[in-house]
Amino acid sequence: MSQSAISGRGAQSAAVPTRFGLATREADGDWRDHMVALDGPPPKLRTHVTDEHPKTILSFNQSHDIFFDRSINAYRGCEHGCVYCFARPTHAYHDLSPGLDFETQLFAKPNAAELLRATLAKPKYRPKPIAMGTNTDPYQPIERDYRITRSILEVCLDARHPVTITTKSDRVLDDLDLLAEMAERRLVAVAISVTSLDPKLSGKLEPRAASPAKRLAALQKLVEAGVPSHCSVAPVIPAITDEFMEEIVQRAAAIGVDSVGWIPLRLPHEVAPLFREWLSVHYPERGDKVMSIVQSIRNGKDNDPNFFSRLKPTGVWADLFRARFRLACKRAGLGKAKFELDCTQFRPPAVGGQLRLL
Repeated sequence: MSQSAISGRGAQSAAVPTRFGLATREADGDWRDHMVALDGPPPKLRTHVTDEHPKTILSFNQSHDIFFDRSINAYRGCEHGCVYCFARPTHAYHDLSPGLDFETQLFAKPNAAELLRATLAKPKYRPKPIAMGTNTDPYQPIERDYRITRSILEVCLDARHPVTITTKSDRVLDDLDLLAEMAERRLVAVAISVTSLDPKLSGKLEPRAASPAKRLAALQKLVEAGVPSHCSVAPVIPAITDEFMEEIVQRAAAIGVDSVGWIPLRLPHEVAPLFREWLSVHYPERGDKVMSIVQSIRNGKDNDPNFFSRLKPTGVWADLFRARFRLACKRAGLGKAKFELDCTQFRPPAVGGQLRLL
């Protein structure tokens, strides 16, 4: 039986990972060909959110090839459902599927702001920019109701603590008042990822993220509000999205963004088979070509997990993408911009939940 696309979702299955020795089940049998006729259409997948109350909210890392050493993730899992998301394997640690569970079984941390305030108030704390959106999107759909990201920004503004934000959502504009005030104090920079310019393709790749047009419009409003803004062409998927690279750079330059960058597709752990499955459903005629190019820039493998090389692919195809991007930036008049956020204004916040009036 040929597999049909699951509407509104990026992953096409909910298989649990095998690397942790979890029990697996496989549906088989001719009866599957007659499921709809016998039982009717399957129930629609719903998003379920569980509140969790961690003891800490600030995560520190010692990775040598990323620009931040601390981050906050207000949510686990992401309803955007981007099939290529490198954060999907984190759901495996909860005995959940990095596939459909990652985008339907979500976790929210409503006490995040309280925990952050307590951390920043510690006498030995030393400020450096906090990265948000490094694992799951801080402005995914459930932020509309939870407003956890906004509460974190309120604490950071009160403490004069710098923040960087990465998102695929125009919902970031809901906090434009805070972001504009933080920008005046050089406390914030925002990156919006634009993967393609085709809304239909975006609907397959990242089904519940904002459309490309909405993301570009959000970038423009951030620029107009004086918020340092970056357009990330990420990920670049060979033979699927790379055709949009030059035009995205051109449109970003026309908007007036401070900088642009690109990141190649990464397929760690369970993301590789999920992406292969996605290709078999949406681009069966192109799947082999896509994976052949992916492997050519990853030393013959689906993924390269090593520091530095994971973000710097090698080979002829990688050199071609790099040259195309460099030329596109030159034509658009965009150079390398570095966001210098100010850590000198930091002041430990008051504990107990009370924000300053001034």
